[in-house]
Amino acid sequence: MRFTLFFLAIPALLPIQISQSAEPWKLVWADEFNGKKLDYSKWGIEVNAFGGGNNELQLYTDRAKNVRVSGGHLVIEAHRDSPNIVGVGREYSSGRLRTKHRGDWKYGRFEIRAKMPTGQGMWPAIWMLPTDEKYGGWALSGEIDIMELNGAKPDHVLGTLHFGDQWPNNRSSSGGFTLSKGSFADDFHVFALEWEKGLMRWYVDGKLYQTKSKWDSKAAPFPAPFDQRFHLLLNLSVGGNLVGAPNEKTVFPQRFEVDYVRVYERVAGKE
Repeated sequence: MRFTLFFLAIPALLPIQISQSAEPWKLVWADEFNGKKLDYSKWGIEVNAFGGGNNELQLYTDRAKNVRVSGGHLVIEAHRDSPNIVGVGREYSSGRLRTKHRGDWKYGRFEIRAKMPTGQGMWPAIWMLPTDEKYGGWALSGEIDIMELNGAKPDHVLGTLHFGDQWPNNRSSSGGFTLSKGSFADDFHVFALEWEKGLMRWYVDGKLYQTKSKWDSKAAPFPAPFDQRFHLLLNLSVGGNLVGAPNEKTVFPQRFEVDYVRVYERVAGKE
């Protein structure tokens, strides 16, 4: 549902109180996907076959079969269709989007309502990368994973920080949330991160499941590297180190559907 000024009138987009802090959050950026095509003033689509550095098996394309807006949702769809772009072929195709230089934030509340794919080898992610890479290459400048899911474990999601040093000497800190019944492929759920100076909180459907206030960086004192601008990414990987390759039971196509993306800042002001 693409965001327009009309939606500012609805209660969901007014200042909200989520965390235990005294100040509420104020909406500063959103995409409701209420339209027939992607808003390119907010999103860029990546086209590559690099495997994401994780031995992924897909080729990311900008084709409508892989990335589109339909029925009020952003649809990222993975296919087993042997795509070929400028001579590079893969067995699978999918989509990856980012807000870099269209939406970049230092601190805030990031809220995404989404429905997951399922099956061995499916790896949807909602995450953030540093826009300026002030401290150096991955993961010296950090990575924030708001939500990752292994399609073979469709009732469980992870939230993770990557930091410390450049690969392969980087470190990570992670926590998980498991549904009491059903899976994240059954319906839409709200995934949120509250990121403040020296503190991060992860939520599923308003339930706080982990808080982190300890990390470090070889490049600079705490709270580096998480004291710089980051941007959002949404993607559906096929295969990769976390989830393994699809198997004979994995059904294609698979959809990662996003109902909305909303970004809030503290009413009291920016850091």
